[in-house]
Amino acid sequence: MSTLLYALGRWSYRRPWKVLVTWVLLLVLAGGGAALFSQGTDNSFSIPGTEAQEGLEELNRTFPQVSGTSAQLVVVAADGDQIDDEAYRTAIDDAVAEFTDLDDVIAVTDPYDDTISGLLSDDGTAAIIRMQFEGQATEISDETVSSAEAIADDLAEALPAGSQAALGGDLFSTAVPALTIIEAIGVLIALFVLMITFRSIAVAWFPLISAIIGVGLAVALIFVATVFTTISSTTPLLAVMLGLAVGIDYSLFIVARHQDQVRAGMEPEESAARATGTAGSAVVFAGVTVLIALIGLSFAGIPFLTTMGIAAAVAVAIAVVVALTLTPAFLGFAKGRVVGWKRRRAPKAVKADGAKRPNRWVMLVTRRPLVTTIAVVALLGAAAIPAASLTLALPNAGMQSEESEARQAYDLVAEKFGPGANGPLIMTGTIVTSTDPLGLMDDLAAEIEQVPGVAEVALATPNETADTGIIQIVPETAPDDPATADLVRELRAQHDRLLDEYGVDLKVTGFTAVAIDISDRLGEALLPFGIFVVGLSLILLMIVFRSIWVPLKAAAGYLLSVAAGFGAVAAVFEWGWFADLLHVSRTGPVISFMPIILMGVLFGLAMDYEVFLVSRMREDFVHARRRLGRTPSRDELRAIAVGAVRSGFTASARVVTAAAVIMFAVFAAFVPEGDTSIKPIALGLAVGIAVDAFLVRMTLVPAVMTLLGERAWWFPRFLDRMLPHFDIEGEAVEREIALEDWPERDTTAAVVADGVGVGGDAGGERGDDVVFTGASFRVEPGATLIVTSDDARAARGLLLTIAGRLAPTDGRIKVEGHLLPERAAWVRPRVGVALLHNNDDPAGELREAFDGGSRVVVVDALDSIETQSLAARDQTMAVLRQSGEVTLIVSASDAAFAERALAEAGRTGATVLSVSGPPAASVLSRSSRSSRSDVAASSTSPFDEVFS
Repeated sequence: MSTLLYALGRWSYRRPWKVLVTWVLLLVLAGGGAALFSQGTDNSFSIPGTEAQEGLEELNRTFPQVSGTSAQLVVVAADGDQIDDEAYRTAIDDAVAEFTDLDDVIAVTDPYDDTISGLLSDDGTAAIIRMQFEGQATEISDETVSSAEAIADDLAEALPAGSQAALGGDLFSTAVPALTIIEAIGVLIALFVLMITFRSIAVAWFPLISAIIGVGLAVALIFVATVFTTISSTTPLLAVMLGLAVGIDYSLFIVARHQDQVRAGMEPEESAARATGTAGSAVVFAGVTVLIALIGLSFAGIPFLTTMGIAAAVAVAIAVVVALTLTPAFLGFAKGRVVGWKRRRAPKAVKADGAKRPNRWVMLVTRRPLVTTIAVVALLGAAAIPAASLTLALPNAGMQSEESEARQAYDLVAEKFGPGANGPLIMTGTIVTSTDPLGLMDDLAAEIEQVPGVAEVALATPNETADTGIIQIVPETAPDDPATADLVRELRAQHDRLLDEYGVDLKVTGFTAVAIDISDRLGEALLPFGIFVVGLSLILLMIVFRSIWVPLKAAAGYLLSVAAGFGAVAAVFEWGWFADLLHVSRTGPVISFMPIILMGVLFGLAMDYEVFLVSRMREDFVHARRRLGRTPSRDELRAIAVGAVRSGFTASARVVTAAAVIMFAVFAAFVPEGDTSIKPIALGLAVGIAVDAFLVRMTLVPAVMTLLGERAWWFPRFLDRMLPHFDIEGEAVEREIALEDWPERDTTAAVVADGVGVGGDAGGERGDDVVFTGASFRVEPGATLIVTSDDARAARGLLLTIAGRLAPTDGRIKVEGHLLPERAAWVRPRVGVALLHNNDDPAGELREAFDGGSRVVVVDALDSIETQSLAARDQTMAVLRQSGEVTLIVSASDAAFAERALAEAGRTGATVLSVSGPPAASVLSRSSRSSRSDVAASSTSPFDEVFS
């Protein structure tokens, strides 16, 4: 992958205008599509398969008068007045009549109706007008909503001075979030940090503009997607928040690598390509981890959350692609003008040999690693304590700002009628078999009133056809109070008893019950999602670092960061710490999907920092061990490991610090004036990022790595064989560049190899894993090479290596100018493979290899045709005669027979190469067999037979 990114970076650098215009054009097209086709957002929440959702669907069919959304206008009399005074009755009656005439309004409840109870406060100072609408909140027209607000305003003006009137209810329970100037401050902070990091005003804009273009495109596509699916209003805002943060960071990593290389004297075009191939590889890995975590939100099985995760994943994916293409394009505009201004004073942190002195912080941390580890774990453990009191709920009007009329209505209802009046529950069931539906409903109401937590039964009635009954229950507690959730569970626990006694299958439903079911479902999904995320992190980091302890340490650090983030959210939103400073209008439960989103997003971002820090430590450890030139002693190895921790930290701390500060600034900017749904998510991410970057990755990680020493890089051999390799730091690019002039620049050789081997460690240290060793040869275009060996597997292995199907572990080899294994993806389509061993149709196998237009063809076990029938041998030779100018490489245990056969086919002057196989006692290990999926052999010669 790094070689592909290297080529992509060079291409983008050379064509900056083409890349920039393409992205701007895509942005304009997507924006135009959003303007033309957007259906708007939908804040209605549903959760298929739950009792509350089934109850709503049943009411839609049988009792539509109570199945839609509702609104309520609360009127509070002035001090000393009563709500039944003539002035109030007249104004309220007029408003009821006007509400009744509105479109989409099914019913309006008059608080003075003698048959209705619960709409006049016990002290006689407040009244509620209830309106029932047809359909959910998002289906009510803007004209109807505006008309209802106008009627409420007229009522407020008609009431006596000192009275209050506020319009609220389910229809107004959620506010549409919007960006404010505060979020722009986060972007400005990011720009300031970039200027300091790059020491350049112009270069600082590159990551910012890239991120803005990516976010704009992502949001436009999200609104275009509303044509096909429903999207909540929180989704675009979450995409903006994540897209900005990761977009800036991903571009920052590439630009920082490029700037360092140019300052070191590298030519700008080469530097841009190399930065895209190296830092870009880490960006792809980081982006993939975030994508997987976001898509993993579907674990909850809640449609709107799945859609939110996919939309956010799209934003992150676009951020990755923009960073990999637009960033090198911007570098192409700048050419060599990326060095930035010089420091006023030369840095002192340089040793006499030119190497950087270790950062003071990492020296302090690694000098007392055990003390540091205990201190960090204890601190984060204490920070996580508030998380135990974290409660979850869906947003309602009570979470809105105090300036909101819906919030004022919510508070007035809670004050005058009790908190439960803001979230009534509905029990519904089929009563078609009853001979006395009214009496049945009264009996059920009397039963329900006895349940602890029920303030009153406001309504118990059958529908017009007397086949469905509803019981409207007013809880004693608020909709988002945990006690209300307990009441819902208790009411459902009465199901079997009421069914046996009254023959009615009752379901608990309503907006409040739906919200509780969603919160419960999300709570149940946290554990499997957490296992998924932590398990994924272990596997991914094992692939990257080839270590057991590094992934375990990374996963433990991630859990500490998540716990601290939860603790911060609970301390602010539950305990009220700094609530006024952060403009938290009401303490209490936070939005239900905060934990799962926080876990998913923070996972990806934490892995970013882990990769950028620890990969440099591993790189320094490997290079220092190789420079020693001999097997180090235990003490030397530990010293090398500790030195690598310090040097790796020093080399990457600047970029990680800048990235973390930018992330923190972007997320924190959404807290003071952000939407109530976004506030806790933004706060949790801001705290989680700060904790993870500065306490976990930059403090705990070097301390633990120092404690582990060389053991940090221990990896079981069976896992090394089982897991694929991922070139996270672009080692493939570095190797390609180093061998660019080997054997000579723009070589004409079809195949050239020097000391190539497969199996074992580099250098073939583990003899029992070796397939073949020490193969050196050169084959010009159109020439023929015969490979022979005492072990047929060795010759076969060399042919498959030339074909790009086996990865060489030693030496160097180029096929058609492409270095292996880095360019295996390019080599495979260009090299035909014919495996004739135990093949029933050798002629067909050869024909398929030649017909692909390959310029190089490898033929295994050519001498096997000697045992074929005369007709089969003649057909095979006929195909060989048509090989033309193709470079042909064949293996044969009998080289003399192969030479005769090739001469008969018109191919003379073949060169014979003998390759060394494994030791006689060796058994081919699974490390070689693991490449089986990469072998593009024909169906008649599966890879199992290659080493049979």
